[in-house]
Amino acid sequence: MSEAAKRTVRVLGIDPGSVITGYGVIDSNGARSVYVAHGHIRVKGDTFPEKLGHIHAALLEVVEQWQPEQVAIEQVFLSNNPMSALKLGQARGAALTAVVTHGLPVSEYAARSIKQVVTGSGSSDKQQVQIMVKSLLGLNRPVQVDAGDGLAIALCHAHTGVNRAIGMPSPRRRTRGRGLRR
Repeated sequence: MSEAAKRTVRVLGIDPGSVITGYGVIDSNGARSVYVAHGHIRVKGDTFPEKLGHIHAALLEVVEQWQPEQVAIEQVFLSNNPMSALKLGQARGAALTAVVTHGLPVSEYAARSIKQVVTGSGSSDKQQVQIMVKSLLGLNRPVQVDAGDGLAIALCHAHTGVNRAIGMPSPRRRTRGRGLRR
């Protein structure tokens, strides 16, 4: 086994939210991922700027505690409610500035891509994602939904982005029919 194949990388996955921001931490060598931690930040503050400051400060603490080497974050999706999308984008910005402050490389993934990697279907629901996250990481206790999404984002990165970062080819993905349309 090559040195690159043995290299383990700690990944922080972030599911940004203006009310609850979830996170998950795993160690992965690109082929095997091991659970480290997960949690959620219930955003506090009287004003929206205070809430963004809370997200930033709390994620600084997460980074300091768990010392990730790479970060994966969910991209903002288009919403029917422009104000919700704007708030989500701002929460995401607060999260990004916290991890970039530590000089961490950040990869971004669409929700559909995360679901595709974790469950095999880009249209999976939250419950299916939760079940697969718990199965893939060998967790036998309940996981708060946003924290589970953070773990799913970290797993997505571990099975795509980490491989590129440590010089390993990405694992083969099985597709049915014509595969993914771009």
